[in-house]
Amino acid sequence: MTTQSLATEASPQVEAAVEVLRGRTVAVLTGAGVSTDSGIPDYRGEGAPVRTPMTFQQFLGDSDYRKRYWAGSHLGWKRFDSAEPNAGHRALADMEAAGFVDGVITQNVDGLHLRAGSRHVVDLHGTMDRVRCLTCGQFYARASIADRLAADNPWLEAGENITLSPDGDVQIDDVDAVVVPDCSVCGGVLKPDVVFFGEFVPREKFEEARALVHRAGALVIAGSSLVVNSGIRLLDQATRRKLPVVIINRGVTKGDPRASVKIEAGTSETLVELLERLA
Repeated sequence: MTTQSLATEASPQVEAAVEVLRGRTVAVLTGAGVSTDSGIPDYRGEGAPVRTPMTFQQFLGDSDYRKRYWAGSHLGWKRFDSAEPNAGHRALADMEAAGFVDGVITQNVDGLHLRAGSRHVVDLHGTMDRVRCLTCGQFYARASIADRLAADNPWLEAGENITLSPDGDVQIDDVDAVVVPDCSVCGGVLKPDVVFFGEFVPREKFEEARALVHRAGALVIAGSSLVVNSGIRLLDQATRRKLPVVIINRGVTKGDPRASVKIEAGTSETLVELLERLA
């Protein structure tokens, strides 16, 4: 095991989680709280600023919205792309390598689970490192689109105090001069390959996540308040099968009444504790 310990004594809640998880293969669902220790903020955690993300309908229907999105997303992408996996990400990768975790279903779009070494990752809400044409379906590496944005908008540089959001976006107001990239194949509208507010999780992605929960012996939910419907549906599946459910989160979640164990603590240190006692 390569993950460095962050704690020397397990809490009673962690010990209770170990009791219900021991000997079972675990599926893990992660939310924004898993990435806060990597410098990526949580939409809904304590102290999170009030924010209304852009909807898919706004992005698709108005060129000014697309300008604002691409300008802000470009500024945020540099900071987002430089984030590094934290101890929680690495603990999950180590637990998978040890055969305890079967796979990770994530609501995050930062790609940090894969960079930490997890091999079976279901990115429910997509990934920021890929861009798709909404007309012809052509895919692009996000880095290549970032290069085009920088070349077409040389004035667009990140300030010292930008405010990053969990989807890699930054609030920006003056967008009139922004040149938005289009598809080099058909001239269509480009969009990061992520699920916007107002969009549905792709059916094949949800089925992959559902299959992971179906073959698991337990479900661990880490860093998610379970406000998003896709997470609740996976919890529903686990509880219908009477699987033990462990929730790790600072603050109340919608799944707390159905949890076998609720651990009110940070995800990084808790996942490291679980790794030490289970893997």
